[in-house]
Amino acid sequence: MAVEFGSSATRAALAWRASLVVALVASAAWMTACGGDDASDPTVVATDKGSVKGVETATTLSFRGIPYAAPPTGALRWTAPQPAATWSDVRDASQFGAHCPQPDTAFGRAANSSEDCLFLNVVRPKGDGPFPVMVWIHGGALWLGESEDYDPTPLVEQGVVVVTLNYRLGVLGFLTHAALSAEAAGSSGNYGIMDQQAALRWVQANIGAFGGDKGNVTIFGESAGGHSVHTHLASPQSNGLFHKAIVESGSYSVDTPSLAVAEARGATFANAASCGVQTAACLRALSLAQVLANQGPIITGAGVLTTVDNKVLTETHRSAFANGRFSRVPVIEGSNSNEYSLISAFYFDFTMPPAGLGPVTAANYPTAEALTISFFDARKTVAQVDVVYPVASYPAPINAIDAIGTDSAYSCPARSSVSAMAQYTKAYLYEFNDPNAPMIYLPATPSHPTWGAYHSSEIQYLMKVTPTVPSPPAFNAAQQALSAQMIGFWAQFAKTGDPNKTGSPAWPAYSAAADTAMSFQPGGSTPTTDFSTRHRCVFWSGF
Repeated sequence: MAVEFGSSATRAALAWRASLVVALVASAAWMTACGGDDASDPTVVATDKGSVKGVETATTLSFRGIPYAAPPTGALRWTAPQPAATWSDVRDASQFGAHCPQPDTAFGRAANSSEDCLFLNVVRPKGDGPFPVMVWIHGGALWLGESEDYDPTPLVEQGVVVVTLNYRLGVLGFLTHAALSAEAAGSSGNYGIMDQQAALRWVQANIGAFGGDKGNVTIFGESAGGHSVHTHLASPQSNGLFHKAIVESGSYSVDTPSLAVAEARGATFANAASCGVQTAACLRALSLAQVLANQGPIITGAGVLTTVDNKVLTETHRSAFANGRFSRVPVIEGSNSNEYSLISAFYFDFTMPPAGLGPVTAANYPTAEALTISFFDARKTVAQVDVVYPVASYPAPINAIDAIGTDSAYSCPARSSVSAMAQYTKAYLYEFNDPNAPMIYLPATPSHPTWGAYHSSEIQYLMKVTPTVPSPPAFNAAQQALSAQMIGFWAQFAKTGDPNKTGSPAWPAYSAAADTAMSFQPGGSTPTTDFSTRHRCVFWSGF
């Protein structure tokens, strides 16, 4: 049948096609102005809530400030995280989102904090995935810290995607209170852990669009971040959200407090904040300033703690690991050889609560010693500790405090945790052992002219960390080599569940019979079998 180009029907069809072409051209121009689509612009990625536009470097693509949950404000304060809202325009992901509220210290910043803080960041390598995924949980005793302090580029350049995240801190993240429990079927607290779980669910839903493999996720964290990793290992609600775990200095509180103990602390907070009526409505009506000013009752010597709330956690970390009731994934766990030097300076030299004692001297040593033991529920008397750690055998009283705190709170609990988990899964024990690790957080003090391998000092060997002291020392050649070696171990573990790789010293999986720990040290890392002896773990065993 012949087509009549001059017919009205034909003219209408041609006009429609022309308008379609114009629309497509306009759409393409709009996409170009907004950064392009996934195919034309790798800095634009579509998530389940909307598209984000990140930034490109020579080796990576970074996406910052992505909301993974709704702002936990107003009626959502002290509730489980809710889904984030969707957005229609391409969202700028070049800047970090606000970090969660906290006081201003060497380990956290009050500036730029907001209750609207549930953001995460993704850094991926260039090239085709899928890449293994590592999710970093920052430390800070669960009441300090922020994701923006950590640049994971050194790990990303080893062929992994790294996600960093914020989560609710302090009272806002971990208040356990009877009025809140009544709202939530008898359970409250652990909101910060629920935030982390929401972030892990976001990873499962979205990381594929960023080149990540949702079936190969490693969670890792230091201090409170390591404690959080322990919590995810023990939490039934986290099961299946990750496939490997790395715990750095996170074993300081394996005997997680009960709901009743935590609710009593919460009631003390409510009274201090003038909520004498003890209702959820009164608590939610408190200003942010009131919350932060009165959160002291929930901060113990070990910081803020997670709770056996019978929901997120149904038993203590110790019980879960000992009885095999945890996610039986490959685990790396370790500690630093002089952990407590940083913490004793924080509490004593800089007179931070709950110690507030001032620098440790011969005169106040007994008080400082008793406080240190009580901070971590060591269940040893001062007299017993004095036999094993006679203060006269140390250069200064603070060195005895550092040894007691390191061994009782970090070294021996890490070994005990690995020993328990190794009965059910492959586990690796390490000790970070650089006696001259650059101090990046605190100025030198008279009682701490040197720091040793202090708490958190290993992080700078794995990632770029924002310092809080001006011009910290740079790595020497041996430290640079150690850093490269540790980055290689961490990345290889994320890829395969085994840290060993060609060209590195062999790191044997832990067994109770061999009792081997890898000592990371400049000049040559090596497996050692004297960890328990050096840290007096026989003395500290049994609690």
